Amino acid sequence: MRFSPENVARALRHLRKSDPVMAEVIRKVGPFRLLPRRGRFQSLVRSILAQQISTAVARSMLRKLEARLAPSRLSPETLGQLSFEDLRGIGLSRQKASYLQDLTEKVVNNTVRLHRLHRLTDEEIIEELIQVRGIGRWTVQMFLIFCLGRPDVFAPDDFGLRSAIRRLYRLPELPKRAEAEEIAALWRPHATVASWYLWRSLELEEA
Repeated sequence: MRFSPENVARALRHLRKSDPVMAEVIRKVGPFRLLPRRGRFQSLVRSILAQQISTAVARSMLRKLEARLAPSRLSPETLGQLSFEDLRGIGLSRQKASYLQDLTEKVVNNTVRLHRLHRLTDEEIIEELIQVRGIGRWTVQMFLIFCLGRPDVFAPDDFGLRSAIRRLYRLPELPKRAEAEEIAALWRPHATVASWYLWRSLELEEA
């Protein structure tokens, strides 16, 4: 889905009314600009490549992978034609190469059915995708936000969100999961919009 102007306006009204801290963040950050990416398989590949490395390095790996597949585009079928040694040859670690192969195999044989994810609840999607090695709950939550555009996703284990909560709510230390969930309860059912504003607040702090 895409975030329609009407849904965003509804979310902003709710967040401003329910949480004064979030109202101030919205004022400082400005308009909501999250545009979910197209391509479910491609998004999961990017998520695996990006694990535990910088954004710049992950982008470089993706470019090398796409160049290796050219002139074909990245898809389960084309990626499935590359061997483990091919993936290692473009700079992927043994672990990430095995994760991509497992993702590809499970999509091709319909163990993971990407085409039907829009019919499932968030929790059902999490259960579907964590069947893939290297994909955990956090990775799927990012997929729900940045690919599927689900409106009410909060990832309490995300370090950036916890850091933003600690600073904005003047907590002495990073919040535990239960404390982060308690604060996020104020934002339901628009936790995705709130999460986006929390991430952007960190950029304001750096600036």
